[in-house]
Amino acid sequence: MPFVKENLQSNYTISVKSYKSLLTSLFVHPEREEIHGPDLCKLVVVTKEPEYLLTTFLCRDHSLHIFHRSKQTNPIIIPTERLHAFKQLKMTQVTLQIGQCGNQVGGQLFSGLVEDVNTKLSQTNLGQRANSDYTDEVLERFFHCPEKPGQLPQARAVMVDMEPKAIAQTCLEAKKSGLWMYPPKQQFWQQRGSGNNWAHGFKVHGPAAEEKIFGMIQTEAEKCDNVSGFLTFMSLAGGTGSGVGAFITQCLKDEFPHAFLLNQVVWPYSLGEVIVQNYNAVLTLSHLYQSADAVLIMENDQLHKICTQLLNIKKLGFKDINKVICHKLLGVLLPAVTEKYPGINSSNSLGVMLEHLVPCPSYKLLTVKNIPQMSDTSKDFSIDWQVKLEDSRRSLANTLILRGRDLDTVDTSSFSDPRLYPPWVPSDSRLSVYTQPRVFSSYEKCATLVSNNKSPIYSLNSVIDKAWNMFSSRAYTHLYVKHGLTEEDFVDSFVTLEQVVANYKS
Repeated sequence: MPFVKENLQSNYTISVKSYKSLLTSLFVHPEREEIHGPDLCKLVVVTKEPEYLLTTFLCRDHSLHIFHRSKQTNPIIIPTERLHAFKQLKMTQVTLQIGQCGNQVGGQLFSGLVEDVNTKLSQTNLGQRANSDYTDEVLERFFHCPEKPGQLPQARAVMVDMEPKAIAQTCLEAKKSGLWMYPPKQQFWQQRGSGNNWAHGFKVHGPAAEEKIFGMIQTEAEKCDNVSGFLTFMSLAGGTGSGVGAFITQCLKDEFPHAFLLNQVVWPYSLGEVIVQNYNAVLTLSHLYQSADAVLIMENDQLHKICTQLLNIKKLGFKDINKVICHKLLGVLLPAVTEKYPGINSSNSLGVMLEHLVPCPSYKLLTVKNIPQMSDTSKDFSIDWQVKLEDSRRSLANTLILRGRDLDTVDTSSFSDPRLYPPWVPSDSRLSVYTQPRVFSSYEKCATLVSNNKSPIYSLNSVIDKAWNMFSSRAYTHLYVKHGLTEEDFVDSFVTLEQVVANYKS
């Protein structure tokens, strides 16, 4: 085939329905319908006739080249002016908010996204055209925008809780903002919670609600032209967020085997919120490790320090902690680009980032650090681009996202130092750098680092030890056994996480 990788402008993976609509709009009519194995370079459509194979490329001049294996070997070339529909297909993701913590964090994230979109043009460091393209990408990636004018953008989200209070409050706050809303009929709740019992959520509530919840997830996914994956918000300490969250993630892996699954989990305070929180954390993490592609950890102890020591918050509440979580997440998820090949840019879609950050399925724990973090009264002071790693912990992979002014002056060579990575990690797989000249959160310059390293292992070891001390005397295990969990399930979870710790320490 007379075509080489260097000619590629972008890579797309789209649904069958969208692909058919695209080809119909371009006056090309495939006889059938099924996309097989979309990869980084091409889209393949297999028709009813086995000898007819259609392959599509988007080229540097933005024309669409369609090759097919039949009697004709020359490509069908569709000019730029007929590619509007194709260029509108962008990466989107569906968000799942599970439990009280998950719904509150999710609501704060979408509020942050809308606040970022509505930043005054004079404060963005972008021209009008570039800023408009940026805001369009944010809305497309995280919201469903109705075609009728005047209707509010709807978050691409499904909300789940076993009690109605958190969902009702989060939906009300969104609607009262007048800027966005949650989609109607995409909320599932009951009148009775899981009682901080992982087994109650995983073994009882999850299976009972599976059909209804996945009907909502399917509805939300069908609104997207191109689903890059699922982002799930949940906690580790409670019953619904941890138990139902682990169950839904396990089912997502079965229902959407090719989608990327990222679970953002809130790690409980080390001094304790719930007497059985260590059991819940061990059971949740062990199951997520088998289902999710990555687990992004936010530790309450560290978030608390940021609020009190850096942001100078005197009367600290969970809403303050949720804002810090979402500030970190926005630094990762808001649009940015990297030069994947010379002259070819790639966006920070969920799938692209996870492929880089999780090079081996045995290592799935991610952490986020960002600078600066300061109170509103300190934002008037400027900062320079002297960014570097705080410590010498080895990482399997790092993703550095830089936002704001003077990006061309940044020296990121220290992040590529071979001493920071195991010798078996290839040099071109160690560091991925994304940039976005748009100012973020009133900071003229902002850096976010996502790392896959052993920093969460110290907290994980502590949780395992505390849970094992309780389990060795069988404390509170009867609360889990009565909902169908066995002692062997506990042992399997301990074994799984002990192996995770051993892998990261090796």
